Amino acid sequence: MEALKTIWDFFQNEVLGMNWLDRLIETILNACGLDTTGKIGGSVQFFISDTIKIMVLLGVLILIISYIQSYFPPERAKKILGRFHGIWANIIAALLGTVTPFCSCSSIPLFIGFTSAGLPLGVTFSFLISSPMVDLGSLVLLMSIFGWKVAVLYVIFGLVIAVAGGTLIEKLHLDNQVEEYIRNGHSIDVPQEELHFKDRMKFAWEQVVETAKKVAPYVLIGVGIGAFIHNWIPEEIIVKALGENNPFGVILATIVGIPIYADIFGTIPIAEALLAKGALLGVVLSFMMAVTTLSLPSLIMLRKAVKPKLLGIFIGICAAGIIIVGYLFNAIQYLIV
Repeated sequence: MEALKTIWDFFQNEVLGMNWLDRLIETILNACGLDTTGKIGGSVQFFISDTIKIMVLLGVLILIISYIQSYFPPERAKKILGRFHGIWANIIAALLGTVTPFCSCSSIPLFIGFTSAGLPLGVTFSFLISSPMVDLGSLVLLMSIFGWKVAVLYVIFGLVIAVAGGTLIEKLHLDNQVEEYIRNGHSIDVPQEELHFKDRMKFAWEQVVETAKKVAPYVLIGVGIGAFIHNWIPEEIIVKALGENNPFGVILATIVGIPIYADIFGTIPIAEALLAKGALLGVVLSFMMAVTTLSLPSLIMLRKAVKPKLLGIFIGICAAGIIIVGYLFNAIQYLIV
């Protein structure tokens, strides 16, 4: 058992966490005369290390996930979802969301397609909530930064929000709150060509390049903000605003996160820096969930597909779920960190 723990710790710290990279960059910067214990040197080290770490993991993860995704084109996903009913349909939709696009703006076109195909509204919303919040990439990246317990619980809680949110929307019978052009739309099944290994790898590599180009600016901005927080903002300020002395920290983080547009890869370095400075775990994870699920650009896109009442209910359900999960993480932080 001790041997397994040693192997796992090595995998988490050196493979996923890339601690060796931190040490290497620290050595190089110190050799160049830059003191990594100072604010400037520490910021440079944080920026270089986290940028490389996230982009490398991002590339590997997208390659693997996109290869898996090649087996689930939209037409096939519709057929799979159409086989299930009730809460099982919501669960399958939420799980399918974990192997689909990495941000909410990319998920909305699929949501529209599923809704036009006649799938139950609650099922399509379970997919819409899950897709940007708990993709498989987030599981591995969170594991590399926060450890496996936090990562697994984050995904489980995210799936619970997706299933519960979709189920509630279904129970409210809000189909008339979908824009008419979508309700009257018709989905045409296009025969899918059988892909071979080479085709799937080509598709996966194209997704790596496309996604990397799309998310790189957000990663750089996120890492830059994280480096600034980590090395320049006094710990007492973070603790006062987002620590245990502020019972409204989770709510504040959720509200602040909503207007920001980024994917989970851009929010992780910010969350990492905030946690290191004394912010509570539930606060930083609520911020991440709000940014990835309820970003303002994605809500503007979604408004073109649904009416204000349904949009408001969607925002309310997601925000309430995120806040509840945030407080749960705060309550159990001492057990999992």
